[in-house]
Amino acid sequence: MESTGNSLSRGERLRGKNDISRLIAQGRRGSCSCLHYCWVAPNGAETDRIVVSVPKKLFKRAVRRNLLKRRIREAYRTQKSLLGAAEGHRDILFLYNSPEVLPFETIRAAVAEVLTRLAAPTDAKTTQP
Repeated sequence: MESTGNSLSRGERLRGKNDISRLIAQGRRGSCSCLHYCWVAPNGAETDRIVVSVPKKLFKRAVRRNLLKRRIREAYRTQKSLLGAAEGHRDILFLYNSPEVLPFETIRAAVAEVLTRLAAPTDAKTTQP
């Protein structure tokens, strides 16, 4: 399934307990200003896939959690071309970690930072076992 333009198709969303468990267990981790992220490459799929999480511990109301998830997905959708295809396709988990609702431009800059880090050569990436 080839993605065209700036769409975020169903195939680009990471779904399924097994895939998400594999990502968390085997993935490499990093963080930036308001996001933690975890990725694994290659993912065996035809495209990069993402999953977004906003902890209920930080935001009790679903309205705020959903707003932040929409902002992160939109920031990814408009900037996914920063990833390229250097290592094949990746599975990426974005985990929001700021206790306040940040404006879209701040989230967009954080997602851009994550995507540029993931597009960089392997030895320059932040890793934790």
